[in-house]
Amino acid sequence: MTFSLIDFLTGLFLMNAMPHMLFGLIRLRFLSLFGFSAWGNLLYSLVNICAAGALYHHQYGLNALKLDGISLGALAVLVLYLVTGRFFVVLFQEKTKPAFHETFSNE
Repeated sequence: MTFSLIDFLTGLFLMNAMPHMLFGLIRLRFLSLFGFSAWGNLLYSLVNICAAGALYHHQYGLNALKLDGISLGALAVLVLYLVTGRFFVVLFQEKTKPAFHETFSNE
């Protein structure tokens, strides 16, 4: 097995999409290519997904995706975050305090 830069970049773009999607869904201010807004993070996540898809299509073609377990697993997790992310944040956000809340709070 040899190192492929296109495979590396495909994985990099796909996994970089996940935190930006999550930060956009929970409306956390986080720097992305399009600024600090939630919509900017969601848009940047979409750009990363499209870049990963374009690179994968260039390297293997879309028909090869059904035989590539690693990429299918990564896409499944990404879609699950997109579909259920906001629901779980709303469900659990008010019931728990953030980690290290006492350490960093001024209260």
